[in-house]
Amino acid sequence: MKFVLLTLIAMLTSSIAFVPTLNTPQSISTKLNAESFDDLKAIARKSNPVVDYFDPMNLATFEGGFWDQGQEATIGFLRQSEIKHGRVAMAAFVGYIVHAQGITWPFPQGLDGAAWPKLASVGSVPALWDALPELSKWQIILAIGALEFWDEYQFEGIPDDKEKHYMRGGQPGKFANKKNSIFPLNLYDPFGFNKGMSDEKREKRLIMEINNGRLAMIGIFGFLSEGTVEGSVPFLKGIIPHYDGNVMIPFEGDFTGYWG
Repeated sequence: MKFVLLTLIAMLTSSIAFVPTLNTPQSISTKLNAESFDDLKAIARKSNPVVDYFDPMNLATFEGGFWDQGQEATIGFLRQSEIKHGRVAMAAFVGYIVHAQGITWPFPQGLDGAAWPKLASVGSVPALWDALPELSKWQIILAIGALEFWDEYQFEGIPDDKEKHYMRGGQPGKFANKKNSIFPLNLYDPFGFNKGMSDEKREKRLIMEINNGRLAMIGIFGFLSEGTVEGSVPFLKGIIPHYDGNVMIPFEGDFTGYWG
């Protein structure tokens, strides 16, 4: 309970930095597909008017764009990357907190009836992943890969029922939901609750999602850093248990038997 309380306090205090001030210019038009440089700066200003537009490596103005695709395609790529990584970080942050409480799925891990690994037996949240069978890890990674493939694939003569790629004028962050999709439900709004949402409200929520994603990226790496190097995040010292593995090697130890 102490861990949850401290985490919520940290989220509340840290999120203040991402809340637009009352004097934020409201006349700026933030387009949902915003691939122009002016739109990119407008989104940055709305997301955090204190920091405003910040690109110290000049990625958005890279000469010729990434892979010589031009500036608009590069901005689409950068925006898609941030939104996607933010969403993954939000899921990871919430998942870390849930697993830190020792909560697991109520059903067996496999058809053989094996139970899910317990936090008390492995010592830390990242170690729960290590305790999964190798096949389970492959299933998760391949499922994510299937979603990525469906979202990214392109071909000449794109039909009308296929949404444009985010580097070709499509909306960054919007999953490629098409009429003939192998994923029949819209992953963002599967039941159509937000169909009647106004563009103004939709854009406001887009800014909220970007900010929440940025905060979640800071949060999850705070957890991982403290678990790897104790005391590296003073606020979490003594709360996050130590992890001896390497979070950047998802199959660490799984292939030891193959190579000795």
